[in-house]
Amino acid sequence: MMSERLTSLRLFGVSMLWGINFVVSSYLLHSFSPIFLSFVRICLTSVFLIIVGVMGGQLRRPSKKEWGLLAGAGIFGTLLNQTFYFTGLHHSTAGNAALIIALSPIATLILARIFLKERFTAFKIIGAIVGLVGVVTIVTVGGDGSFGITIGDVYLLFAMLTLSISLLFIRRLTESMSSYMITIYSTVAGSVLMTLPAGAEALQGGTVVSHSLWMWLLMISAGIVAQGLGGFWWNKGVAEIGASKASMFMNIPPFIALIVAHFVLGDPIHMAQVIGGILVLSGVAITNKRSISSTKPTVSI
Repeated sequence: MMSERLTSLRLFGVSMLWGINFVVSSYLLHSFSPIFLSFVRICLTSVFLIIVGVMGGQLRRPSKKEWGLLAGAGIFGTLLNQTFYFTGLHHSTAGNAALIIALSPIATLILARIFLKERFTAFKIIGAIVGLVGVVTIVTVGGDGSFGITIGDVYLLFAMLTLSISLLFIRRLTESMSSYMITIYSTVAGSVLMTLPAGAEALQGGTVVSHSLWMWLLMISAGIVAQGLGGFWWNKGVAEIGASKASMFMNIPPFIALIVAHFVLGDPIHMAQVIGGILVLSGVAITNKRSISSTKPTVSI
């Protein structure tokens, strides 16, 4: 019982960390260009994961089929996802980013139905509809009640979609690889691919680099703690108490992001965000009902 409580506290801490990470990313974009920030953070995470993997001695050489799936996870989960995410966050808010990304489990279910021919249950259909209504509310209703959609939210929708596609590759990989190995290999592969947009941004003269030591320390901490350690702590917690209980903690990050962004960045909290967020998280909870695998991996941003 005590062990389960400690695990729950750790998962709660990771959820808080991931919620705050949306705000930290938004704050860092005041001093770094989106692609450069994404590239350096993912490289820092990769170095950390490689060190942990070598020290743990639990890595093996993937098969040709696994390399193909890892490449797919890297392209969609890192190259495209991170590019869209940081570009979108640069033009939107941390709260909107967290709420839109929260729809990814529902988008993954829809994509799995289309490409993997997985069966849709009544819970999945209802949850998908509720979640989609929620995200439409978030991205189309402005703070003054007007209707419209910002370019930042469009990029974030693409980020959510590419993350969902990457989860299809990860789902196939879990048939033969541990989430530990998948996290390391897919992140490293993605960081190598990120050199392409980072180089393009530099050639176009769009790279912005902060000269503040504080900003660099904050970025390093976010890359290693939030993206690196956070992922390992989460996977360990899921293994100890099961994905069913652990999934409930995923309702926490979006609202942590809203609250922290309000007090730290001065972002206003709109009623559309609250209503849309409740709908999105309710939709995810409904779709997860009786359909959660105990080995389901989780990807952080």
